[in-house]
Amino acid sequence: MATKPSKTATAAPATTRNAPPKTRRGSAGPNQWEYAPAPESTKIVHLRERYEHYIGGEWTKPSAKGYFDTVSPSSLEVLAKVAQGSAKDVDRAVAAARAAFDGDWSRRSGAERGRFLFRIARILQERAREFAVLETMDGGKAIKESRDIDVPLAAAHFFYYAGWADKLEYAFPGRRARPLGVAAQVIPWNFPLLMLAWKVAPALAAGNTVVLKPAETTPLTALLFCEVLEQAGLPAGVVNIVTGDGTTGAALVEHPGVDKVAFTGSTAVGKRIARAVAGTDKKVTLELGGKAANIVFDDAPIDAAVEGIVNGIFFNQGHVCCAGSRLFVQESAFDAVIAKLKRRMDTLRVGDPLDKNTDVGAINSNAQLQRITELVAAGSAEGAEIWQPSGELPARGYYFKPTIFTGVSQSHRIAQEEIFGPVLSVLTFRTPDEAIEKANNTPYGLSAGVWTDKGSRILSMVDRLRAGVVWANTFNRFDPTSPFGGYKESGYGREGGLHGLAPYLNFDGRR
Repeated sequence: MATKPSKTATAAPATTRNAPPKTRRGSAGPNQWEYAPAPESTKIVHLRERYEHYIGGEWTKPSAKGYFDTVSPSSLEVLAKVAQGSAKDVDRAVAAARAAFDGDWSRRSGAERGRFLFRIARILQERAREFAVLETMDGGKAIKESRDIDVPLAAAHFFYYAGWADKLEYAFPGRRARPLGVAAQVIPWNFPLLMLAWKVAPALAAGNTVVLKPAETTPLTALLFCEVLEQAGLPAGVVNIVTGDGTTGAALVEHPGVDKVAFTGSTAVGKRIARAVAGTDKKVTLELGGKAANIVFDDAPIDAAVEGIVNGIFFNQGHVCCAGSRLFVQESAFDAVIAKLKRRMDTLRVGDPLDKNTDVGAINSNAQLQRITELVAAGSAEGAEIWQPSGELPARGYYFKPTIFTGVSQSHRIAQEEIFGPVLSVLTFRTPDEAIEKANNTPYGLSAGVWTDKGSRILSMVDRLRAGVVWANTFNRFDPTSPFGGYKESGYGREGGLHGLAPYLNFDGRR
């Protein structure tokens, strides 16, 4: 049956000095050692009561629609009021971006653009703790993920593209690379700062200007990023940020003054964008949904595989489009893998995402929590067997227990639909051919993982899996030098690496 957030929670006492450790039965299972709470201080973050749009280097009040609340999913506290963008606000932002592009930005040397990107990267590093705390407050992910993954990777992307800015003639030999103009960028709520870096860094390195719309539920790190732009001395209008809901994003994507559209989000919205830009000369990259397969063979390093499974679906609350939400285990290894996986899951701490001991934080929004609850209920109704670790959820906030389904068939909704939550569907296979057939039996094709001791088997599986990224004996590892993107309903185009530059450039042909 579906799991809903608990209405009560017990607070476990802190361990006293020199006392033997006790087991914890609150937010994790009986195998869990007790730790004193270790919350990250929020004093480093200085929130404004109200945020306007950032257009032409200035904070600009919304033209008509007023403001909406952005809420912390872990505490349900209203963090700030944020401007709701209209078509008129989008017009102003695109005009500011065009003026900056036609002014001097597109004519600056690559070395100059690279220096700005390098400054942005350094400032992100210097303010890393502030960004990590704000990312966790606004999005609900565990502070260890914001601190150790999101913010460092965002800075790394700016460093990486700073290096390419003055080397475009070497990146694309024999062709004259020119910037496109104004790039419209719409990013999701699961990795707000990192997705911003994935899109803004290559756009600026190529000489474009940007209008970016962050997700409605997680706008605050994008707005804090505006301070970084000012610190770095980036010319006014080169990066503009307009906040709002889906209507704001639609106005931006459809604006006739936009030359390039980059979107990360759901497949349904991606299809609408593709239809909206059809017949125009806008370049488009779409990074959409996924239903990643994590394939474990009987010769795999099982302990490492279990840790990779947990990392791929539970540590990030399943809030990544490449989350390994479908686990395929070779029949002969099934019992051992499931036993170790359940034992490991029973040690996961679910709770306050600002606590440095927390492994699984809050679900991003109530709407997303209801979506997860609906699909989990469907999994049980269709006959799959549900298992969840012991322990209670926090009394306040949007939380969901890490969940495993076994006895899943290919036709179950939980095996076909993107859940975007800490829910794992487990299926079995006997041969590599069967694993390939089942893994590819999905409308998506974003990522996959293969766990085996045989290098030849890894190469064979990678060649046959219809996924844009395949990890071998690891999962959810990212690097700015490596391109990322998918097939089928997971979108088209690539972000990251040298491949991430090309969608932001026009080519005149041979020199």
